[in-house]
Amino acid sequence: MAEIALSAVAFRQRVFDWFDAHGRKSLPWQYDKTAYRVWVSEIMLQQTQVTTVIPYFERFMARFPDVQALAQAPQDDVLHLWTGLGYYARARNLHQAAKVIVDEHGGEFPTHDLEAMTALPGIGRSTAGAIVSISTGQRAAILDGNVKRVLARLHAVDGWPGKSDVLTRLWELAECYTPGERLPDYTQAMMDLGAMICTRGKPSCLLCPFQDVCVAHAQGEERRYPGSKPRRELPTRQTQMLLLRDDTGRVLLEQRPPSGLWGGLWGFPQFDGESELHEWLERHCRGVHLESAWRPFIHTFTHFRLEITPRPARLPDHNDVTGVAESNQQWVDPAKPGNVGLAAPIKALLATLAQTHTLDA
Repeated sequence: MAEIALSAVAFRQRVFDWFDAHGRKSLPWQYDKTAYRVWVSEIMLQQTQVTTVIPYFERFMARFPDVQALAQAPQDDVLHLWTGLGYYARARNLHQAAKVIVDEHGGEFPTHDLEAMTALPGIGRSTAGAIVSISTGQRAAILDGNVKRVLARLHAVDGWPGKSDVLTRLWELAECYTPGERLPDYTQAMMDLGAMICTRGKPSCLLCPFQDVCVAHAQGEERRYPGSKPRRELPTRQTQMLLLRDDTGRVLLEQRPPSGLWGGLWGFPQFDGESELHEWLERHCRGVHLESAWRPFIHTFTHFRLEITPRPARLPDHNDVTGVAESNQQWVDPAKPGNVGLAAPIKALLATLAQTHTLDA
């Protein structure tokens, strides 16, 4: 790690000068900066761009204006409003944390205690720092992906930030530079620098307030920092999804277990192979007409690729479908599935089914 020809005090001043001239100051969560609003925005912004988050945030606030409303809501309502944002564990953790805040902290965020903040589901050290610094103005450092990139390039910190020694060095820098005043502005400025100037692919170095002291820029190796995660080939898994329709065009959905892949979301019955699919049909609805499989498609997760083969099927006319749907299943209109959480591939398949039903009608 290289030192730079700039004191911490001078660094902060440059950050503030840049933010005053160019920083984002009119984002929805920058109004009425309560810990709750900041928290929801920070969770939504993980792995997701600001422009994508804004409409989701506004709808979420309209439905759940405070932590009490969120804690009291059914999980289906929370996941429904999260549909399309992905990384659904964030929504489940958000819901669970709201319950903890209401039940164990009297409905107030424990912003006076970072350790208590990080004990909440889904809140790590950097997210806790952002909530505290932005909503209260108390001194707390952050180190999200944008800030990691800025500091790693500025000081030419070698290595992937997922390694503990690299992460420790970056946290030391973050703590060193965090000021004791204007914390909301400083925190937003550091995130903005990474998102707007020191971007991953093509950093705008000529517009950066630190181009004259940035070690990576001096080396001409901006893209070398921070180090990339060691690559490994993503394994591919296969699944068959049963698109079972009744004679009115309704389709069967079931709710997945609360944890794991697409936890708590609604989707089509899934099977690892052909034999499991046929066993389920034999057990639940004999006489079903299994149609030709649709073309398989790939949905990519962080750690693996899922090859999905849709298997459309129809119940015989006038079949008594009441015995098919169990407590975690329901028949829905594919055009209007209701206020439930749906993963992106499920939502797309429902839209296709709705269109097919319209053409058949």
